[in-house]
Amino acid sequence: MGRSWGTWVLVGGLVVAHLVLHVGLGYGRGAPDLLTIGLLLAAREVGVGAAAAVGLAFGLLEDALGVLAFGANSVTMTAIGIAGAFTRDLFVGDSRLFVVSYFFAGKWMRDLLHWLMIGSELRQPFAQEVLVLGIVAAAYAALIGTVLLSLTGRTGEQL
Repeated sequence: MGRSWGTWVLVGGLVVAHLVLHVGLGYGRGAPDLLTIGLLLAAREVGVGAAAAVGLAFGLLEDALGVLAFGANSVTMTAIGIAGAFTRDLFVGDSRLFVVSYFFAGKWMRDLLHWLMIGSELRQPFAQEVLVLGIVAAAYAALIGTVLLSLTGRTGEQL
């Protein structure tokens, strides 16, 4: 239970930091996607239903900040929460390689699903948005998530 409490404090801090960086300071794509990192951390702690609820809440929060493609973030984050919760049953004993791969794949899948969910009039070209920017953003999120876990004293085996 202590580990779970610490995770929720970390997730809450990530939500606040995400809002400060993206909305308060206006960094946009220059700031890491801390909501996705927080969702991926939370999804490993709870069951599928709760992970879906957290994903929906995070998606609604993200959708509330934009006026275009309302609902795309909600659906995307819900799906990522569900997928993240399933990994807990599939992968036992999380190595450092798993943690990096988990953050990378989770963020890249979030970008891919979001690209699919928004309307064609809002989409940037697939190669640019998903293959180039998506992979860079996924690597950025994996780096930030791994460093964050190291700084908080949580190794990959404790995720």
